[in-house]
Amino acid sequence: MSQNVKNIVVVSLSTVGSRLLGLVRDALIFAALGASVWSSAFILAFTLPNLFRRLFGEGALSSALVPVFSDVLQREGRASALGFFNHVFLRLCGGLVLVVCLGMLLLSFAAKGGAVPERWALGAQLSVWMLPYMLLICLAAIVSVVLNVFGRFAIAASTPVILNLSMIAALGWGMSHTAAPSELVLWLCAGVLCGGVLQLALPSFDLVRQGWRLQVSPGAGHQALHELWRLFLPGLIGAAILQVNILVSRLLAYTLNDTAASVLYLASRLMELPLGVFTIAVATVFFPLMAKSLTAGNSQGFVESFESGLRLIVAIAVPAGVGLVVLAEPILSALLEWGAFDLTAVLQTVPLVAIYGFGLPFYSVATFATRGLHAGKDMVAPVQVAAICLIVNAVLGVVLMQFWAERGLALANVLAAAIQAFLLWRALAAQYPTLKAARLCPALLRVLLAAGVMGLVCALGLSLLGAFAFADKSQAWIVVTCLVPMGVAVYFSLLYWLKFEELDALRNLLPGASMRR
Repeated sequence: MSQNVKNIVVVSLSTVGSRLLGLVRDALIFAALGASVWSSAFILAFTLPNLFRRLFGEGALSSALVPVFSDVLQREGRASALGFFNHVFLRLCGGLVLVVCLGMLLLSFAAKGGAVPERWALGAQLSVWMLPYMLLICLAAIVSVVLNVFGRFAIAASTPVILNLSMIAALGWGMSHTAAPSELVLWLCAGVLCGGVLQLALPSFDLVRQGWRLQVSPGAGHQALHELWRLFLPGLIGAAILQVNILVSRLLAYTLNDTAASVLYLASRLMELPLGVFTIAVATVFFPLMAKSLTAGNSQGFVESFESGLRLIVAIAVPAGVGLVVLAEPILSALLEWGAFDLTAVLQTVPLVAIYGFGLPFYSVATFATRGLHAGKDMVAPVQVAAICLIVNAVLGVVLMQFWAERGLALANVLAAAIQAFLLWRALAAQYPTLKAARLCPALLRVLLAAGVMGLVCALGLSLLGAFAFADKSQAWIVVTCLVPMGVAVYFSLLYWLKFEELDALRNLLPGASMRR
């Protein structure tokens, strides 16, 4: 367990740096462009390569690659496993080159089409610039997956930091030379492409140090490739459905007005901060562990690993969601109210952050449960659940946006995530009878009680601050720097008093914990 916690800390700290830099990046983007057609078009263009990254790099392909690569590594050794990986890498590279070239051609025609509304033409034009990033980030993601199986998490987890630094540098340079939005978005695209090159180069170099040599070896790994393909196809369908879900929400928001896509993106980004820092970190570390347990025929070891990881995830996601609901406005004001992103834009985004705060535990559980099913090479159940959630999200999104605009879209996302979490858990429980919800209920009750008290303390503290004549920005920073840490302290104190099972592991996930050991 201590090694698992150490790896989670490594991934978490790297992700903390990435997410904090991501907030700086987003603050600069919206300070320069505001919640406008330019920022919305960039977000839409950035969605396309990220969609493929989650489909191939971090989604279906990685979920299929981990158990198959682990099998080859255990049976035949490192050399054969890396030879098998060469086949995967080269096939993915060739396929993506074709997709990128075709996509750039089609989007170029769309950007020049006179019948296309200006907002959509701008989105297509920026997408042409961004598509090559798709190739770079997908290859970088599967290289990182292999490093994770080898127990090397640090470099792979730190590559998003490189992307954010590249985008910040490019935007900062652009802002020092021009204030024209039409030029600034091109600087942003250039920063993304430079970051993508570095994201691929760093983990590739580390994998070379582990013995990888990119070369063609015909015929090697045929059986493993067949197994990968068998797992990949249904997983791809499921991952595609999930990513289409995201794309549908962005496109629906894009049809509402010039700002809806921007504020919906920002709200989801704040929700993704705890999701990415902790939930993804726990899933990244526990996924290979669960896969190896099942490969060795140790189903009880899988159940114990899954339950331990799930308790950690719930213990983080629930209080983080409560914090977003209670403190949405001061957090947004402190972090993002700069330049062209004014108080009006903040107030437009606050309800969306609160809605996503309610949904954070469901997103977290669904993410981890999906990895649990993939560890057992079950790609069918996640596909079926994803199909249901796509329909739910699309139907509810179209209906609710008529009444509450972008807030309706956010609410549809959360309701779909809740259904997804429930159905995935049911699928896992059916496959592993020793996985019992009753064993998790005591931990959940402790977490809910501690998070509820923490939320009450934060709400009272916010009301008390309102009695003083602080400027809005000053009060927001007091909340972020003082009230949030106080809420965390209250929460952990209550968990200690309530004797929460995973408290030691949870405490070690806090930034700086690894430095104290």
